Amino acid sequence: MKMAALSLRCVRFVGCCVKHTKTTSAVRKIGYYKQCTAKQPILLLSYSRYSSSNATHIPPPVSEDTESEEERKRRESSWKMMKYSFAAFGVSFGLLGSYLLYDLGSPKRDENGNVIEDEFTHKPLIQQFFGRMMKELDYYKRMIREPSRDKLLPDPLQYPYIQPPYTLVLELRDVLVHPDWTYKTGWRFKKRPGVDHFLEQVAPPLFEIVVFTAEQGMTVFPILDALDPNGYVMYRLVRDATHFVDGHHVKDLDRLNRDLSKVIVVDWNSDSVKFHPRNTLLLPRWAGNDDDQTLVDLANFLRTIAAAKVEDVREVLDYYHNFDDPIEAFRENQRKLIEQMEAKEKQLKESSSRNSLAHRWTPNFLQTRRL
Repeated sequence: MKMAALSLRCVRFVGCCVKHTKTTSAVRKIGYYKQCTAKQPILLLSYSRYSSSNATHIPPPVSEDTESEEERKRRESSWKMMKYSFAAFGVSFGLLGSYLLYDLGSPKRDENGNVIEDEFTHKPLIQQFFGRMMKELDYYKRMIREPSRDKLLPDPLQYPYIQPPYTLVLELRDVLVHPDWTYKTGWRFKKRPGVDHFLEQVAPPLFEIVVFTAEQGMTVFPILDALDPNGYVMYRLVRDATHFVDGHHVKDLDRLNRDLSKVIVVDWNSDSVKFHPRNTLLLPRWAGNDDDQTLVDLANFLRTIAAAKVEDVREVLDYYHNFDDPIEAFRENQRKLIEQMEAKEKQLKESSSRNSLAHRWTPNFLQTRRL
């Protein structure tokens, strides 16, 4: 009797709640029914009788065996697709590699389709293909590592044109401009303070200005167009003119087609100029600060060299290699020189004033006797 009363209470509870609730409430009542100790067939039948007319039908729960079977089939299907993808990639890569090897190893032909003889023509077929293939691979490797041409600059100008006596090679990044990135603006290049004054002071006829950088041309050319509207920069050399060594793009000055005793390179990275350290003036890397005055002092330093008509600039640069900041050392030397000149000028004035006083107080007969 107690069990029947309990079942009746549960059925009444189902009928009352299903009329006023939606599917989510029905799911909660199913959890409540399972906690009852009455016979579950009666409760489930009663709930299905009410819910079929007043509530959304809820599908029966899926067993763990069914889920595991579906998961296993899904994994097998994914693994098959992965194997097919790898197989297709391998076949494509093999065909492409075979075609490239054949193209690299096959002899060259003229416009009429005739074979052009080379040093491998009279060798066995396998040696021909292998020799030509290695030669082509070496060519592409040198094309990547070495500069694109033997002479990076044209021959010096001849009379009546004016060829500046010195060549100034400038790095663009962190010497003239500094790259800056923010979420709002993206990449921008900040112009260094005093760059306009600097280019104007060292422009021809004093120096032949060359911008030589490892950046790509598509980045460099628009920046220089905006940075140098007056055309003080005579030549622009980018990454294809560098020599790639040990993971660094090195500037090979031997290919500049200029007298190295007249070439000055201004850079901050010693690895990019390691072939010719004596021609390099290493500056501290500019971090984008607005209070920088390095270019103003650098212009004075270069104009001093040009005014002194130095025969070999490497002798001057060797002295400044002893300082971490050569421009600061030059500034200090200039200050000392000005102090010495002022002291000498003061000494000359004092001596001239003493001589004038002595001449004024000398008796006339002494002056006549001296005559």
